[in-house]
Amino acid sequence: MPSSAQPSTPDSQGPGPFGLVVPTPEPSSDSVHVDAQARAEPGRGVRRRSAARARGLHGQVVEQLGQMIASGEVDADHQLVPEEIGERFEVSRTVVRESFRVLEAKGLVAARPNVGTRVRPVRDWSLLDPDVVEWRALGPQCGDQQRELDELRWGIEPLAARLAAERGRKEVRKHLGAVVEMMGRAVDQNDSSAFAGSDTEFHSLLVQASGNQVLEYLFGAVSASLRASGLHFAGCGILGGRSLAHHVRIGEAVASGDGGAAEAAMRELLTSHHEAARLPVPRKH
Repeated sequence: MPSSAQPSTPDSQGPGPFGLVVPTPEPSSDSVHVDAQARAEPGRGVRRRSAARARGLHGQVVEQLGQMIASGEVDADHQLVPEEIGERFEVSRTVVRESFRVLEAKGLVAARPNVGTRVRPVRDWSLLDPDVVEWRALGPQCGDQQRELDELRWGIEPLAARLAAERGRKEVRKHLGAVVEMMGRAVDQNDSSAFAGSDTEFHSLLVQASGNQVLEYLFGAVSASLRASGLHFAGCGILGGRSLAHHVRIGEAVASGDGGAAEAAMRELLTSHHEAARLPVPRKH
């Protein structure tokens, strides 16, 4: 660790082959930057500009401490002594206190009278906070985080497909069919960019059509979290007739109002692309 609070610029690879970037609410200052190499190798080199880095000296301390905690360099229940932190990073007590407040808001530390500021266990962290996601992605928890976020997707999209079929408005179903047609044209033209864009719109529209704002929130949060860590949803944006066929079946089931068929078709799509990407398929409980 350097003695001064300089933001790190890691170039480590994110694990796993990922193809689809799902829609996410437009960020304000937390933009996603993808370099040429990242476009060629999804999951590599994709890093969000951390909000902490943009907030000056205390933001740099937050960044360093966050990475130290997420990497396990600082264990759970370890006490963070302000004087030691200030000396290590060559910053004032005011900067240290502000940094602790930010980390406490993210659930990484807790301040208690007569106890001090201590590191909290992972279960207490704000695990969908973009900074926390990025810090975990840079350390030994990266694989666990990828699995956890992907499993959460399995709990969101099949249910969203069922609800979209049962509740979806006629105009939404029509729009969904139009998007599938766009995906078909992209396959015919071998246009992977257009296919991925239409695929992104398909999944976003499907969740919106569910009429469940909590599902929509979770979908957006998981999407943003994966983008923040340089990962993407697995594989559904991969150009090909097999993928298109799965999307067609989902669209037809939604259009006919068959919730059970829509849910089953979505599970088939996720299973197909998990197998193609050699990712474990979560067991249905």
